[in-house]
Amino acid sequence: MEELIRTNDPTIIAFAQALLSGEDIDCYTLDVNMSMTEAGLGIVPQRLFVKRKDLFIAKAVLRDNDIEV
Repeated sequence: MEELIRTNDPTIIAFAQALLSGEDIDCYTLDVNMSMTEAGLGIVPQRLFVKRKDLFIAKAVLRDNDIEV
């Protein structure tokens, strides 16, 4: 697994997941629960991971949709 993006903005994570799902790329979010336990203060960023073999395509998909990788 490789980290694709790290952000405090949950809308970016959701948008990225939707884009990757549309391309049949499996993605996994980490630190979602940590983000919730800190009462939404944005201290702990959420991370989105993809399989190593999908990393190149996933980065291209996000860049094409103006998400910084």
